Amino acid sequence: MNITLSSGKRIPVETHKVRIVQKTDLAPVTRRLEAIGAAGYNTFLLRTRDIFLDMLTDSGTNAMSDNQLAAMMVSDDAYAGSESFYKLADVVKDVLGFSWTMPVHQGRAAEHLLAKVFIKPGDVVVMNYHFTTTKAHFELAGATVLELFGDEAMNTQSTVPFRGNLDIERFAAAIKKHGAGKIPFVRMEATTNLIGGQPFSMKNLREVKELAAKHGIPLVFDGSLISENAYFVKQREEGYAGKSIGEIIHEMMKYADLFYMSARKSASVRGGMIATNKKEYYDRLLAWLPLYEGFATYGGMSTKEVEAMAVGLREMTDVNVAGISPQFIEYFVSRLIENGVPAVTPAGGLAAHLDAKRFLPHIPQSQYPAGALAAAIYIASGVRTMERGTISTDRDAEGREVFADLELARLAVPRRVYTLSHIEYAVDRLTWLYGHRDLVRGLRFVEEPPVLRFFFGRLEALDNWGAELARAFEADFGPDM
Repeated sequence: MNITLSSGKRIPVETHKVRIVQKTDLAPVTRRLEAIGAAGYNTFLLRTRDIFLDMLTDSGTNAMSDNQLAAMMVSDDAYAGSESFYKLADVVKDVLGFSWTMPVHQGRAAEHLLAKVFIKPGDVVVMNYHFTTTKAHFELAGATVLELFGDEAMNTQSTVPFRGNLDIERFAAAIKKHGAGKIPFVRMEATTNLIGGQPFSMKNLREVKELAAKHGIPLVFDGSLISENAYFVKQREEGYAGKSIGEIIHEMMKYADLFYMSARKSASVRGGMIATNKKEYYDRLLAWLPLYEGFATYGGMSTKEVEAMAVGLREMTDVNVAGISPQFIEYFVSRLIENGVPAVTPAGGLAAHLDAKRFLPHIPQSQYPAGALAAAIYIASGVRTMERGTISTDRDAEGREVFADLELARLAVPRRVYTLSHIEYAVDRLTWLYGHRDLVRGLRFVEEPPVLRFFFGRLEALDNWGAELARAFEADFGPDM
């Protein structure tokens, strides 16, 4: 929750107690320079032992609650018919309102099944914005991904509260152009990842559903960050301040024909699921589940995690659980803005994002400014972040570079993991780096996988700028920091 201090300053305060801790170390800058070089200037390839604060992602890195850990101890490990699954199914019915549930090992597994069952070559999949694995699965199935975001979606200095909205007029135009029969579904991603964790409004979701239903197009809801989107609806949308997170989630789910999620985010457990009230959809997906994931009652997940997911789904409806990450991110972003660092506004769910085009305006997109910024942040702080820009966008079929709409460095804030002092440390080092931004230059690939290259690709720093940045840091802070 946020509280106001006697000074008038508002800060987020944790509504949990720390009972188990994990040791972390801050390596000296000379070691950090060696580590990022060995990782090919790709933060995904850094080793945990060299990382001080891991802000790469909130996926699977959230702190589980004591009740989740306790639930794992009573799981039923049966291959088929596990009682743990039936607990999950009851919670899904209660919290989300769906009668048919199948677990999958994580969100991209759900995307794979959706692509397998619902997409055929030549289809057009409409969405408010893509996620990397979503787009890859749908395109591999032969579809074209059509992102119908609004005018404010790419404005990183916006005050619009719902930059994740899908543009209704563009949706209507797409139906007219392609025909409803070519659109297997419209996908709405809650708290859109790649444009800065920006939510959509309930009003927009309702309008999307009305138009889709009019043309017989199913609505698929990616609820990986559903509780955060519900929190933003409560905070920002007229008429919802007095509603609970659970009530808002229930209303959202009235508009979804198919729901899927990576439970690694809002539910704070490694796993995922698909849910629906349409048995026809369930049966079509179920036919492929054993081939790719596992039996219907475990779906590639450990039954311990199935138990923990059931608890996590209930806990995410608590406003203090749904709001803890957004509140810390809001504070993080406000402190960066105070210091003149170009952070994305409004603050979203998932992470604080830096606009690399504004942070490093001297680096062209062909030299990957967001990737360079992520590497520079690590050298300057020991904080691991993620590139969300052109490196995260694969080349086209002819091998040409496809420049991303935005170049962002993402500083994820996993739920219940870091404290305010960690945020203040990151703000300080990012402020120092912004003051020395002229030392950062571009990157070039030396090893480039053909698909999802941001995971395993290796790059090098043009003109060996990493060493120059490390020397400047050491001159200001000394060799041990």
